[in-house]
Amino acid sequence: MDGRFLLDTNVVIALLADEDPVKRRLAAADEVFLPVIALGELYYGARKSARSDENTGRIDEFAARNVVLGCDLVTAQHYSEIKNLLRAKGSPIPENDIWVAALAFQYGLVLATRDHHFDAVEGLSIEEW
Repeated sequence: MDGRFLLDTNVVIALLADEDPVKRRLAAADEVFLPVIALGELYYGARKSARSDENTGRIDEFAARNVVLGCDLVTAQHYSEIKNLLRAKGSPIPENDIWVAALAFQYGLVLATRDHHFDAVEGLSIEEW
């Protein structure tokens, strides 16, 4: 199960929940990256939770231990291509997930996710964690 992976938000949530199968997959990965988009979603969830400070701190620690990939001009170009292809097919997916897919394409990473709507993105390498 080796490889270079980009972690979707739901996989990070599973890691933070200490799910053993996901932890094993993470341990077997060659490299793991976090999209800044997923961190934004995680921080949003933490801020609206009853334990905002505690949850935000856990995300801070997790982010500090991993490489975070941000968006740039190349990401935006990939985003536009993906969104246009999805529009043409009539298969929309959430906006944030288009950005996550764009980062996966940009860096040649396998997307570790639990969301099946990513199947609509042609050519995207996906593993269900």
